[in-house]
Amino acid sequence: MKNQIKALRGDRSWTQAHLAELLDVSRQTINAIETGKFDPSLPLAFKIARLFERPIEEIFED
Repeated sequence: MKNQIKALRGDRSWTQAHLAELLDVSRQTINAIETGKFDPSLPLAFKIARLFERPIEEIFED
């Protein structure tokens, strides 16, 4: 699944480790989501959307 997480994270100058800490996941999970190797669970996707204050549809594309 394509996503805008890397760009949104970059806009805030956050590292993958910082984002992972905010979401209570591992840095490896963030890397896997950003590279499209892992699709987040629905609860995690909602948590990401709330954190970036965007609708899920703006962050994730199928």
